[in-house]
Amino acid sequence: MGVVASPFSSSILLANSISTQNTKVKAKRCSTATIQLSALSTFTCIHSFTPTFHKVKRSLLSTNFSPKASSVGSVEEYTVEPTTDVKFQKSLTLPGCSNSLSLLGSGYREKKIAIIGVKVYAAGFYANESIKETLNAWKGRSATDIQRDSSLYDSIFQAPLEKSLQIVLVRDVDGKTFWDALDEAISPRIKVPKPVDESALSTFRSTFEGRPLKKGTLIFLTWLDPTKMIVSISSDGLPSAVDATIDSTNVTSALFDVFFGNSPVSPTLKTSVSNGLAILLN
Repeated sequence: MGVVASPFSSSILLANSISTQNTKVKAKRCSTATIQLSALSTFTCIHSFTPTFHKVKRSLLSTNFSPKASSVGSVEEYTVEPTTDVKFQKSLTLPGCSNSLSLLGSGYREKKIAIIGVKVYAAGFYANESIKETLNAWKGRSATDIQRDSSLYDSIFQAPLEKSLQIVLVRDVDGKTFWDALDEAISPRIKVPKPVDESALSTFRSTFEGRPLKKGTLIFLTWLDPTKMIVSISSDGLPSAVDATIDSTNVTSALFDVFFGNSPVSPTLKTSVSNGLAILLN
């Protein structure tokens, strides 16, 4: 005789089925919660460990004197120009240079348009670290004394050591406009231009004219010695080649005076470099 399922037994089976499914769902939720809790615990552990890691990293990579280079990839490798937020490497090697150069200071260039000051670029000044040996006469002098003493900057220019000015544009500028502004500062400083000076200025001009200079473009004006300098331009990281060579003592001297003479176009740059030199010579 067959067994006939009663409505009651069917209800029990249905209830058991539902209970089993609920149990599985709860187990799944519990498992998920456990996994999430485990992940949260792991994250908390990693997060709590991170500051210690950074402290160790900073300790290993820090340097006592900021113009010197530090390890690649560390936060210590850069100095930030505070007004423009432009980063400058503390040490770099440029095409055409035989040695690494160290950052001495940074500032920015502001151009007055009507009555509004417009920031055009940030600038950092680099020099061969051996420059210290030529400046012993200023050892122990304050940054204020160094800034006021034009003979110190004359000594830096005359030293047969590589030094470079890195310009980082903070707005789009066409090449002709950039050169016109530079020429406007250089030309009055050359009282009686010679043919060699005119040729050098022409080379300088042709390097910039017709070239769009986008925000972020790097321009390096590098003095190899008092009589010669090179120009390198790049819109994609550090330059890999020299764009022009300028052979004229009058032009190279005038350009140096534009930034480090008694009326610098970027007072903040000269102040920062003077502070860097005071630290170097302390």
